[in-house]
Amino acid sequence: MNEISKDLEDQVEFSKYSDGLVPAIIQDSATGQVLMLGFMNQEALSQTLESGKATFFSRSKNRLWTKGESSGNFLIVENIYLDCDKDTLLVKARPSGPTCHTGEKTCFKKDQIHSVGFLEELNATLLEKKNSPEKASYTSSLHAKGINKIAQKVGEEAVELVIEAMDNKDDLFLNEAADLMYHYLVLIHAKGYQLTDVVKILQARSK
Repeated sequence: MNEISKDLEDQVEFSKYSDGLVPAIIQDSATGQVLMLGFMNQEALSQTLESGKATFFSRSKNRLWTKGESSGNFLIVENIYLDCDKDTLLVKARPSGPTCHTGEKTCFKKDQIHSVGFLEELNATLLEKKNSPEKASYTSSLHAKGINKIAQKVGEEAVELVIEAMDNKDDLFLNEAADLMYHYLVLIHAKGYQLTDVVKILQARSK
């Protein structure tokens, strides 16, 4: 867990809220997708840090509640960050199953999320196809063929995109751009990296 967790309890200003509960935003540590919003008091935070599983205070049940205690879909905490006002937590966690009680990955409806957020969801899906191969999956079949084949496909798609870029057929250009993006993500995973690794480099360059 992140170094800040060692003295995090002493830093959070629970007293800012009359009920002693601070908002805790849960984010998928691999994809960046926002999964849910919960509330933690000092005891819930303490149990989260001790167990490594996201634990909240349930206002409806009036008790501590560990996500997944009945479903088995725990949120395995990897990092916890405190905002500048010291009254809101950002919890980066690895979900062991669907987060929402409806069976969805996130408690937020897909049509409420900006379309770029789908890229994070796609990235997670493609990574799953690599780690848990499926016979009928094209993504899984690419990984089975090896890194050279995947790299070759990225090269082919890049050439096709360049060709379409010099034409005026927008639909063909966008479809080739989508093909390249898909194979690019597969290549990143085949090399053992995550999309977030690339994003970190871009963020560093922007500074």
